[in-house]
Amino acid sequence: MPPRNRAVEGLRGYALIAAMWIRSTMTYRTSFLLSTFGNAAITLLDFVAISIMFSHVDELGGFTLPETALLYGSCSASLGLADLLLGNTDRIGARIRDGSLDTMLVRPVPVLAQVAADRFALRRLGRIAQGLGVLGWAVSDLDQLDWTVGKVLLVPVMIVAGAGIFGAVMVAGAAFQFVAGDAAEVQNSFTYGGCTMLQYPPTVFAKDLLRGVTFIVPLAFVNWLPALYVLGRPDPLGLPAWAAFASPLVALAVFVPVSLAWRAGVRSYRSTGS
Repeated sequence: MPPRNRAVEGLRGYALIAAMWIRSTMTYRTSFLLSTFGNAAITLLDFVAISIMFSHVDELGGFTLPETALLYGSCSASLGLADLLLGNTDRIGARIRDGSLDTMLVRPVPVLAQVAADRFALRRLGRIAQGLGVLGWAVSDLDQLDWTVGKVLLVPVMIVAGAGIFGAVMVAGAAFQFVAGDAAEVQNSFTYGGCTMLQYPPTVFAKDLLRGVTFIVPLAFVNWLPALYVLGRPDPLGLPAWAAFASPLVALAVFVPVSLAWRAGVRSYRSTGS
């Protein structure tokens, strides 16, 4: 099957599987609403902790609370979007161990689409909603900024491109599980752990760490570099201003080796032998 047709079939299969799980979820709407609200409330506690911190200090690494809220909201929304669409890829380790991945291999739908859409959790909209809520408050409170057209457009692009980068990390972690057998926590350390780091100003971290998350695992392109441009602040590593707009290209570039790693992982799968 040509790559383009395979991609179309993958998206179609993903949509059908996700729709099935959404219909199942909406059968119990009260439970869905409560779980979505709970998801939003629990994740919002991170920002509550940051707010409490700012009740004792005026700035953190030179950033005010609204500026830090911009980092928090954009990162949380990006991770929430990636988690909604691809978050279930961390379950593949269990499928590899029990051999249930075999059933996916014989279906006429790409394995990645099936793995990502399996048990599609619509309640994860809660994280996206609370992230966008904090981001909206931050933007409204930063009215002293010079909001050019480029900065306004960069905010939604930052969220979508950041979701793409987080999604690539999730797929890379899933590919690694073909070798490790179970490495979900390794994947989570780069996604959830990475988002926790990105919620704080880059100026509070050592430059060696900043170089690592810029040139090795490019998490800095999720929100740090675009947000620094929006806030009119210089990059601690001295990168040029155009780097703030490179997030979409970085997301696409990261998916190339990740897709190859995923295909290599699927090809190496040997089932359980049962």
